[in-house]
Amino acid sequence: MAGDFMTDPRQLQGLNGQQYIVLRPVDAVMREFDVVQDALRARLGDSVHYPGAAHVTFRGLHEPDRVDEVRAVVEDWAAQQHPIEVVTEAVDSFPAPWQIVIARLARTPSLLHAYASLTETLDRTDLRRIGELPVDDWIFHLSAVYAKGLDTEAWEKLASDSQRDYASRPAETITEVEFVSYFDGAEHREVFPLAAAAGI
Repeated sequence: MAGDFMTDPRQLQGLNGQQYIVLRPVDAVMREFDVVQDALRARLGDSVHYPGAAHVTFRGLHEPDRVDEVRAVVEDWAAQQHPIEVVTEAVDSFPAPWQIVIARLARTPSLLHAYASLTETLDRTDLRRIGELPVDDWIFHLSAVYAKGLDTEAWEKLASDSQRDYASRPAETITEVEFVSYFDGAEHREVFPLAAAAGI
């Protein structure tokens, strides 16, 4: 069974009432992500926080009273969206104040199209989105470690030591999307197949 994306109780409480549209890599991209995260765990231990599983966040929303409506929008969008190619191009980071080591993804045509089409779908609603950016400004990524608790010197060394580009880029095609909601201090997930994967 697929693992939860978030497992830390403090993070879960902070996510209450929110919903996310998420891609879960399960092949080469996931395997390389696990290698990166395992190295970070060996170095940092419990001094920082980690996501429980590799994931690409496509959108966040805050609609605690309209979860069913959000779910319906996501399901309809997925039914029209073809599988998405994800390619890891580098290990990088988001600087302070976020202090997150990431696996940065290449801007593949299918990834860009899916993000833009989801924006168009959500624009036709009044659903409240969280931290949304235009597609030209969005950095597609998988967060490997949340290191906000590190002091400036430790963070800068970690970010510098972690950074690298891939000559041979891990790649895979994702055929489903997960609708993730948080309430009562727990994560709840539903899986929707993308159009071609559903035989459409």
